[in-house]
Amino acid sequence: MQFAFNGEPDHPYLPLNYPRHCLVYTGTHDNDTTRGWFEKSSEREKSSILAYLGRTSTDEIHWELIRLALSSVADQAIIPLQDLLGLGSEARMNNPSQTEGNWVWRYRGDRLTEELRDRLKTMTTTYGRAPIQH
Repeated sequence: MQFAFNGEPDHPYLPLNYPRHCLVYTGTHDNDTTRGWFEKSSEREKSSILAYLGRTSTDEIHWELIRLALSSVADQAIIPLQDLLGLGSEARMNNPSQTEGNWVWRYRGDRLTEELRDRLKTMTTTYGRAPIQH
């Protein structure tokens, strides 16, 4: 999703242009976290993102993009743990052109709270991504 917001409505990475049979993700191991990426984005890109989201506030931008990914028509959605936790660039997993300091980020178990679980559960249920319980 981080490559989608150049201000053009026909950009293939914008969720409104996804085909049904695809995978969406807020970022990969080679991208910055959503918060880190947003903070480093140009003002034009930030304006485009906020307009697409129908928002004026950047509070919890990571959850806004998570919601956007989960609500899309993509068959699968992947959300990195760093984005669920709302972490910035300090939690980036890998810088592809950097030879040292990669792959050192680790999460702490105490960060996986009931509040986080419930928020993610609500979103996955709301957008039809939770397993159907019989």
